[in-house]
Amino acid sequence: MEIEEVIATNVRRLRHAKKWTQEELAEKARLSSRYVGAIERANVSARVNIVGRIADAFGVEPADLFKRGKPKAHG
Repeated sequence: MEIEEVIATNVRRLRHAKKWTQEELAEKARLSSRYVGAIERANVSARVNIVGRIADAFGVEPADLFKRGKPKAHG
């Protein structure tokens, strides 16, 4: 699995665990909902600062988004 797919899977799982829409995640991470959708489809390679903003929105470490397997949602 490519790293973009790993990040996509982790972002989607965390978002679903929090019961957030893509729009809600986008607002919390200061991104467009279209960009969040592209990340979740593994259509883009998110820059490090974007991964950091998404991790902050979820309350996880950025490294958690790179882990294979199921990340834990906090809060």
